[in-house]
Amino acid sequence: MDNATGNPPEKNLVKEILFWKKKREAIILSHVYQPGEIQDIADFTGDSLFLSQQASQTKAKVIVFCGVQFMAETASILSPEKIVLLPEIKAGCPLADMAPDEKVKSKIRELPEAIVVSYVNSSATVKSLSDYCCTSANAVQIVQTIPAEKEILFLPDMNLADFTAKKSKRKIIPWPGFCPTHHLLTKDDVIKAKKLHPQALLLVHPECRPEVCNLADYIGSTRGIIEFASNNPVKEYIIGTELGIFHPLKKNNPNKQFFPASENMTCQNMKLITLEKILHSLKKLEPRVIVPEGIRTKSIKALNLMIGIG
Repeated sequence: MDNATGNPPEKNLVKEILFWKKKREAIILSHVYQPGEIQDIADFTGDSLFLSQQASQTKAKVIVFCGVQFMAETASILSPEKIVLLPEIKAGCPLADMAPDEKVKSKIRELPEAIVVSYVNSSATVKSLSDYCCTSANAVQIVQTIPAEKEILFLPDMNLADFTAKKSKRKIIPWPGFCPTHHLLTKDDVIKAKKLHPQALLLVHPECRPEVCNLADYIGSTRGIIEFASNNPVKEYIIGTELGIFHPLKKNNPNKQFFPASENMTCQNMKLITLEKILHSLKKLEPRVIVPEGIRTKSIKALNLMIGIG
């Protein structure tokens, strides 16, 4: 307890964050993979598509993005007039790092006729080289807008590329990258979880391996998984995505049971942000994420197409 106020320290910290949020005319955006206490103070919590939409529409002067580097970059591209803060500048994305700018440029030179579709989990420079951006929520719809005769280079996630190719019935050239957190989940893990919970439906993210997706009752984005579980009458679910999703699942569905497909599906980068770091960001207006104008202007068209197909 705080001796001066009699309140728990976390409660006082939240109170101070809300004070500075109002003072800075800020909005707090949190990805579903963030710790529960951060999701609870956010103005909006959701997946990459939903948060990108909020970043593009907000009238706030400051955007505090509780996520990882590519998410804050996306907000900066969409709202260049805003101050975009990433409370922990070291919060990166291993998947995005698997598509280095120069290697992507080289591949594009090899395939000059290909349409380049980049998952939002990519660097600002890679987005600037792309014809379309997409999220896991709308990758299939994005690809289906491309003429069937066109060759498609999809990066950086090979598992999402596989899922998208099967659903869209298009030939896709995948980039050999993967999300370490989702790729960690194996078919054996899923079989074990299903034996433990035979009545449960299996809900997985399309960043999971194809052999895992083949066993799923539903494949979708984090927001899609939450909506499916909330709207379905079944009471038990095995969840195949980052463990942060359990916070909104349990909060929104107190009468349902949720079981992890694996206890190891934690993104350490997503857990780097803390309430203390959010407060520091609001007070100091740092660390700030700014995308160079030349890259921003080349990225904006691909991102706007992504946002338009929700």
